[in-house]
Amino acid sequence: NAARNTLTIGILATVPQLCMALGLAHLLNYKLRNRTFFRTVMLMPYATSIAAATLVFAQLFGRDYGLINTALEAVGLERIDWESGTWSSQIAIAVIVTWRWTGYNALIYLAAMQSIPGELYEAAEIDGASRWKQFLHVTIPSLRPTILFTVVVSTIGAVQLFGEPLLFAGNGTTSGGSSGQYQTLGLLMYQQGWSNFHIGQAATTAWAMFMIILVIVGVNAVIGRLRARADR
Repeated sequence: NAARNTLTIGILATVPQLCMALGLAHLLNYKLRNRTFFRTVMLMPYATSIAAATLVFAQLFGRDYGLINTALEAVGLERIDWESGTWSSQIAIAVIVTWRWTGYNALIYLAAMQSIPGELYEAAEIDGASRWKQFLHVTIPSLRPTILFTVVVSTIGAVQLFGEPLLFAGNGTTSGGSSGQYQTLGLLMYQQGWSNFHIGQAATTAWAMFMIILVIVGVNAVIGRLRARADR
């Protein structure tokens, strides 16, 4: 259950997060006014503590007085009990993770974009490529190593996810909801070791997390090498 929840929350958080980060970095790569201000604003969620961000979002996703349910009612939809549902709770936690890490990844992409030679864009523009085609055929291929790096780092972070699901319920329990609907591997390890005092099971969970991370990093490394050979 914990492994499945970790997988689904990781996918729900990582895929939109990296896509939005790539789009934001592409926009900031152009000459805009107050670019330094926008970069600082994008990094502010990352500088916010996990506890503060999670508690605020828990209030926003509240069943009775949450702002999100109020907005849903305003457009004629029913309120959602975000915490009790499996998909709703996992989506809510994924939103918190996405909000916190999108700006950080966007700045990494932006730094990589600024190292792309301008001659490539000039050549593409002379050939009649629009900005969208330049983004697809110049920017994305040049960012493959950086994208692979962010995928690996984000995947590792998803496997280790702990603070957001721990504080989402507001009571500090490690069960991950009434039926474990959003309990992650990190929560399970903490519950086994420090709540139930089953140190052996907690250690086993930790080793399982370590092996999962090794497999993911190994797969991404193989993919990176195959792409590098194909580019040659």
